[in-house]
Amino acid sequence: MSLPHAILTALLEKPSSGLELTRRFDRSIGYFWSATHQQIYRDLGRLERDGLIRALPAATATRGQKKQYEVLPEGRAELSRWTAAGQDPKPMRDALLLRLRAAAVVGTAGIEEDLRRHLTLHGRQLAEYEEIERRDFPPGSDAVEDRLRHLVLRAGIDLETFWTQWLARALDELAEPRPDGRSTRADEDHDRAGEA
Repeated sequence: MSLPHAILTALLEKPSSGLELTRRFDRSIGYFWSATHQQIYRDLGRLERDGLIRALPAATATRGQKKQYEVLPEGRAELSRWTAAGQDPKPMRDALLLRLRAAAVVGTAGIEEDLRRHLTLHGRQLAEYEEIERRDFPPGSDAVEDRLRHLVLRAGIDLETFWTQWLARALDELAEPRPDGRSTRADEDHDRAGEA
């Protein structure tokens, strides 16, 4: 149910066409709530049918002109209701963590390379979030709206910081020598040589 609420939020921030919304999802909202273009257009139609948004009348009738949507009072009320409602935290589900658990059973071949790839990707995302923070949230932005938007961005920064630190730790653990003196990587190389 959250995509319609993400759309209502975006439209309250700025009335937009479907195309503009999809671009905003690609650039900012999509960092924490992703959606395909088809999902956005489908939910725009549903929100309009439900009387929560409406297409703004065009200043001039032009063929192929994009519809601009705005939120109606019923849409604002629905967003307020949803914002105030409680919600339990979602349990964490991450395939990488499951793959590490599986590697403990079947061996670590290939996992180190993927951990390094994940570390690179999370490092890039962290750098991008930090750049957005420098650009969009200079010291002294004290309006509550700015503080709330900054909190959302800080959640992304903190999560990416967690992942980069955790992945570095995981790579260190894989490189640690085992009690028999061999490192995990040396153990894998030995096992592969034995299979040849």
